[in-house]
Amino acid sequence: MEAVSVTFTRPGARNAWVVFAGWVLTMGTHAVTQALVVTDVARRVHHERFHRFFSRGCWRPDTLGQLLFERIVAELCSHGRLVVALDDTLAPKKGPEVFGIGSHLDPVRSTKSYRVFCFGHIWVVLAVVVTVPFSARRWALPVLLRLYRTRSECDQAGHRYHKKTELGRQMVDILVGWAGTRGIDVVADSAYCNDTLTRGLSKQVTVIGAVRPDAVLTAAPTAADRKHTGRRRKRGRALPKPEQIYNDPRYPWQLTKLTLYGKPTAISYKTVKAQWYRGAGERLGHLVIVHVEHGAIAMRAFFCTDSERSADDVLMTYAGRWSLEVCFRDLKQHMGFADSSARKREAVERVAPFVAYSYVVLVLWLADGVWQMPVAAPPIRPWYKHKQHLSFADVLRAAQRVLGRIDVLDPARGYDNLRQLAAPLAPPAKAALRRAA
Repeated sequence: MEAVSVTFTRPGARNAWVVFAGWVLTMGTHAVTQALVVTDVARRVHHERFHRFFSRGCWRPDTLGQLLFERIVAELCSHGRLVVALDDTLAPKKGPEVFGIGSHLDPVRSTKSYRVFCFGHIWVVLAVVVTVPFSARRWALPVLLRLYRTRSECDQAGHRYHKKTELGRQMVDILVGWAGTRGIDVVADSAYCNDTLTRGLSKQVTVIGAVRPDAVLTAAPTAADRKHTGRRRKRGRALPKPEQIYNDPRYPWQLTKLTLYGKPTAISYKTVKAQWYRGAGERLGHLVIVHVEHGAIAMRAFFCTDSERSADDVLMTYAGRWSLEVCFRDLKQHMGFADSSARKREAVERVAPFVAYSYVVLVLWLADGVWQMPVAAPPIRPWYKHKQHLSFADVLRAAQRVLGRIDVLDPARGYDNLRQLAAPLAPPAKAALRRAA
C-alpha cells in the first residue's frame, strides 16, 4: 500500500509501519507500547519516538482518509453511485486529563425505560459501503471521522460547539469534494436524517434515512396552491402522517421480495411521493412505509430525497447502513478502537482514525487478490463446514500470519510489498480452504 505512505514524512512512514504492524499483531489490549513489544521493537528503538508520531506528527487524518477513499473507489466501486453510511459510536474511556472526554448515553446498554451513561469519546464516522470479493455481505470502510465534544466540555475549553449532525454534514461536504461529479447516496438513521444534513446539499447527493411515524408530510405545491401576491408557496396541501398512512386502507399494500441482511425476505410496503419539509426542505421525496412482521415495532418509515427511486432500491440501499454497525463491532473487538490511552488533543484526534484506517488497509489488502492465496485460508473447523465467506477475524488472522514472521524495522519490508509478503508463506493447503468454504 505504497499510496498510503505518501501521507507521512519519511521518518513518519517508518513509524506508521511499525505501529500498524504492532497494532495488527496485538491480541489483547491495544496500545502503542504493546505494539512495540509484539514487534520486538521496544528493545531497539526508544518508545517516545512512536508516541510523538501521534502527539506531534505533521500528518493529517483527512489526507490519509482521502487517499484511502481514492483507492476504495478505484478497486471496489469504480462504477455507479457511491453509497456512504453515517453514524456515531461510543468509545468508553476514563481519566480527567483525557481531551474531549464526556458523559454520553450508551445506546447498547440502554433501553426505553432504563438509561445508561458512560464516560468516553463519541466518534462520528462516514464510511463507504462496498462489496468485497471474499464476502457476500456489504462492508463499511471508514474514510472520515470526527470527535464529538459535549457543549459543557467545549464551553470549559472556550471552543465552538458542534452538534453530531453538523459534524456529519461537514464530512459529507468534504466527501462531495473528493467524489467530483460522482453521485452519492448517504444512508443514516433517524438521528442524522434531518435538515442539518439535507438542506442545501448538492443535487448529486441523495439522502436515504429513517423518519419518525409522526413526521409532517405535504404534497408538492401546484398552480392552484400559488398565491396571487407575496412569495411563492414552498409546500402543498397536508398529507397524512406515516402512522396514519399505515392504517389507512386508501393506500394499498404492495409486496416485494428482497435479500436483506443476507436473507430472502417478503416485504409489505406502502409508498407516497411527498415533501418532508422539516427534514428535507422543498425536495419532493419518496416515502416507503414497511410492515414489520416481528418485534415490538409494527412499522418503519424510510424517506428518500429522490422521488424517482424505486421502493426496492430505497430499502436495499438503506439496509447497507447495517454494515457500519458491523464495522464498529470489529473495530472495538479486534482492533482496539477504544483501547488507546492517549490524552493530548493531537493524539486523541489521530489514534482512533489511524486504527479505523488500518482496518481499511487490511480489507483492501485482502481484496487485492490475497483472499485467493493459501495464507487467507480459515482454520479447519469440522463443526463449521457451512462457512462460505471470510469475516474480519479471518482478514486479521491472515495479516497476523504475514506480519508475525517479518522484522518491521527491515527497510525491505513495508507498505509497498504487503501483498508479496503473503505469497511465499506455507499456510494451510488450498484443499483445506475449499473444505472450509
